[in-house]
Amino acid sequence: MRKNGFRMRQVNVVGPSPLSQPSRVIQTLQAPPDVSPGSVTVRTASETSLWLRWVPLPDTQYNGNPESVGYRIRFWRVDLQSPVLTKVINDRLEREYTVEDLEEWTEYELQIQAFNAIGAGPWSEVVRGRTRESVPSAPPENVTAEAVSSTQILLTWAAVPESEQNGLILGYKILFKAKDLDSEPKSQTVRGNHTQSVLLSGLRKFVLYEIQVLAFTRIGDGVPSSPAVIERTKDDAPGPPVRLVFPEVRLTSVRIVWQPPEEPNGIILGYQVAYRLASSSPNKFTTVEVGSTVRQFTATDLTPESAYIFRTSAKTRQGWGEPLEATVITTEKRERPAPPRQVMTPQSDVSSRSLLLKWVPGSDGSSPIRYFTVQVRELPNGDWQTYSSSISHEATSCIIESLNPFTSYKLRVKATNDIGDSDFSAETEAVTTLQDVPDEPPSSVLVTPHTTSSVLVQWQPPKVESLNGLLLGYRIYYRELDYDTGPGRESKNIQNPSALRAELTPQSSFKTVNSSSALTTYELTQLKKYKRYEVLMTAYNVIGESPTSTPVEVFVGEAAPALAPQNIQVNSLSASQLELTWDPPPADSQNGNIQGYKIYYWESDTQNDTEKVKVLFLPETTVRLKNLTSHTRYMVCISAFNAAGDGPRSSPSQGRTHQAAPSAPSFLAFSEITCTTLNVSWGEPTAANGVLQGYRVVYEPLAPVQGVSKVVTVDIKGNWQRWLKVRDLTKGMTYLFRVQARTIAYGPELQANITAGPAEGSPGSPQEILVTKSASGLTLRWTEGDSGEKPTTGYIIEARPSDEGLWDMFVKDIPRSATSYTVGLDQLRQGVTYEFRVVAVNEFGYGEPSVPSVAVSAQTEAPFYEEWWFLLVMALSSLILILLVVFALVLHGQSKKYKNCNGGKTISNVEESVTLDNGGFTALELNSRHLNIKSTFSKKNGTRSPPRPSPGGLHYSDEDICNKYNGAVLTEGLGLNEKPLEVSESEVTDSDYEDELPKHSFVNHYMSDPTYYNSWKRQQKGVKHPASYRYEECTASETEPYFQTVITTQSSGGVYTPTGQPAPGSRTPVTGFSSFV
Repeated sequence: MRKNGFRMRQVNVVGPSPLSQPSRVIQTLQAPPDVSPGSVTVRTASETSLWLRWVPLPDTQYNGNPESVGYRIRFWRVDLQSPVLTKVINDRLEREYTVEDLEEWTEYELQIQAFNAIGAGPWSEVVRGRTRESVPSAPPENVTAEAVSSTQILLTWAAVPESEQNGLILGYKILFKAKDLDSEPKSQTVRGNHTQSVLLSGLRKFVLYEIQVLAFTRIGDGVPSSPAVIERTKDDAPGPPVRLVFPEVRLTSVRIVWQPPEEPNGIILGYQVAYRLASSSPNKFTTVEVGSTVRQFTATDLTPESAYIFRTSAKTRQGWGEPLEATVITTEKRERPAPPRQVMTPQSDVSSRSLLLKWVPGSDGSSPIRYFTVQVRELPNGDWQTYSSSISHEATSCIIESLNPFTSYKLRVKATNDIGDSDFSAETEAVTTLQDVPDEPPSSVLVTPHTTSSVLVQWQPPKVESLNGLLLGYRIYYRELDYDTGPGRESKNIQNPSALRAELTPQSSFKTVNSSSALTTYELTQLKKYKRYEVLMTAYNVIGESPTSTPVEVFVGEAAPALAPQNIQVNSLSASQLELTWDPPPADSQNGNIQGYKIYYWESDTQNDTEKVKVLFLPETTVRLKNLTSHTRYMVCISAFNAAGDGPRSSPSQGRTHQAAPSAPSFLAFSEITCTTLNVSWGEPTAANGVLQGYRVVYEPLAPVQGVSKVVTVDIKGNWQRWLKVRDLTKGMTYLFRVQARTIAYGPELQANITAGPAEGSPGSPQEILVTKSASGLTLRWTEGDSGEKPTTGYIIEARPSDEGLWDMFVKDIPRSATSYTVGLDQLRQGVTYEFRVVAVNEFGYGEPSVPSVAVSAQTEAPFYEEWWFLLVMALSSLILILLVVFALVLHGQSKKYKNCNGGKTISNVEESVTLDNGGFTALELNSRHLNIKSTFSKKNGTRSPPRPSPGGLHYSDEDICNKYNGAVLTEGLGLNEKPLEVSESEVTDSDYEDELPKHSFVNHYMSDPTYYNSWKRQQKGVKHPASYRYEECTASETEPYFQTVITTQSSGGVYTPTGQPAPGSRTPVTGFSSFV
């Protein structure tokens, strides 16, 4: 089946013409494949399977639909006229198949053919293969057993049926154990396939034995015969009774107690008790016989304080057995024995599984020792276990058996007489048994081809408890399998645990050197190509080797690649394709021609569920993985294969496909459906195929509304919001909603229809809607309307703000018993007018809304004291009040000043005070020169007018302001420099200064001291020195002598207030001579 197009051209002697236009494409009909698969080979896979391999048909040989191409295998036994069996493989890319459920050690012939939907192609050449040798699948037949003596049984059997032998029978094993006595059976091996009987010796007398027989090949043991043959050895004279004691001893009587023999060797018919004086004739016994059930006897009429010898023996039909003898003294003075002494274990008597224990008996306490008890404890953490409690009273040593090799023990002994047990002896020193050969071989032995001339052997060490000593290493036995010749094994010894590629020649002998027990891998090299080898292993220590492991067969000459492909690159091509590129394994590790590659890929974190394999049957190093999931991280491993099999996988590499449009939302749901509103919600897409960027919701009425079909599209950004509130529906109209998700593009839509309310059967509209407004909120009141087909379950309130114009659910879940609801003004937007309506709800849904309420403003009414006009009035009133207060204070100050200055001319001497300004030093200079007084005052009645005050302004207390200034500056050569102030001169009468000068003042005190004379120069920084004022007397005859003093005279009378000075009572300092406080 091919598609072909045709073109033509003409040819003449000059040459060919151009090609014609192509014809239409013509597809040929399908046909069965023309050829069979090539390079068919078969290898032994196991004891019951064969491994068949072939090269698949190329695409050009399918002759039909590739999906219908497959392979059919047929096989049959060579040695029998058995029916032909078939197996069908439907995968056209498959290149190998394991045929299961075959017979062991059987040769088969196999063929393979390809087929398609039209028919099957030709069969391939016949290939022949043999299953691996195995253990016998059936036991020997006709097993019989016959006791020939009290310690021997003769066992016979027939051969295993040939069809069940599954290999060459190398011998038989007999498993036997004493029934109800032995826990593990003992084994005896009979070599050779022709010996079919054995005499079992050394058995216990008159004991019932269970016996089984099995055959074994080189692979291992077959199935034991079942059921087990049961045979009893013949009877014999019994052994002696045990635990002979004398619990009651009197001066003239003794009671003796015993237990049956440990080895009865038959049916006990009775017991015999014989006794005599120890000092009498050895052959003179008093003998008494008792029945088989009797376990005690009392001897009377004995001589006090005398030693007697007692003997007890048992009897079977073969006669009396060996007697047990004991001595007793007829006395009443007895006690428990002392513990044994000098307990030891000589090292020379220690073996791998037994040791010799020696001791010296202690005092018998005037009562002879009857037996000893030995206990053993395994170190380091074992408990004391009783080894034997019936050791003869005459014994001073005991062989302890059934110990573990290379294990430390401690032992102790106690003695028992008629009175009781002694204490245990002191423990022996720790003694360690010797090493023994390991009990088990290495386990899980695996042999795989490594190169074309070597194999890799891997194993697990034996269990620690089975090593029986210090493990020195392992021995690997291998031989070339040739079933036509006798077996001839070669051996290699692993010497160095770290050497995995030791070069050993086929002629090498065993080498016994120490190696680590951790060694688990070894490579056998220089093997013959295209040969089958058998490999088995043992573990060894200084004592010897363990049993061999189960043999493993391997074919040498074909080996899978030893290393994985290198430099794997994963590139994303699209949302569903990844491109892989890689380099082949290194040439020295390919072990032949690379036939192709296997690509293992899976979604990250879900390998077990999503792993797939793509097989590339050409040694190409690039491939495209198709039909992948969008925006998904994939892990990829690649292995190369050749004719021998698959090589190791590479380390996982990762790549991510591109994003694609998502799938449709997982669901679409509607809720709270009223006449004009509803909530629509949806689920995430089941396959996001990328990072979800948002959603698109489109809705439209199915029929035009008022002649208009409006389609509304809402785009929602982000993946977190998967719902939408729709508020512009028309009552009773059916709408179509479509929702789609978006990644890099919008995905498919999910559609649903929904009809706006009211729902059928829902309540009618509530009545008498009334809205009242208060300072804190709005109160809605209503009355219940028609409840509909079901009782009303509650109410909701819808609101329509003036700035939006759409109804929306405002309050829900109002109880059915409510007929009013208060909405706080803080829940509303200030300055917006609202209309309200009430909707009743029942089980059918939301009902008809009520008539809208009157429009109510949500503006909050502020109190009058927050109005602007009130605040303005209050501000003006406050300003007027402040001005009135200031004016009143000014008037009050002026009236008080004039009142205080009208005190008359009464002289009142007060304490002198000169005060410096609190702000620092005054600008007063006292120069060392005469002060020329210029008379500028008018004289009256011959009195001298007061000097003109300094413009700097001297500062006085309130009481001094209105006192008459009557002092004079009489110092000669004294200059007074002050800040110039524009002060008008005040005129006073001569009578104001008629008071006499004070005799002392504060200034006089300092002026009289020369050290302060030049120190009164005070001036503020940054202020120029003003011109000094000079005062001169006009009449020369009135000049007075010069005094270096400054005198201030204060008197009551007129007021002198320089212009610019503070008002009376003010403490504000002025520039100049401040007063001292």
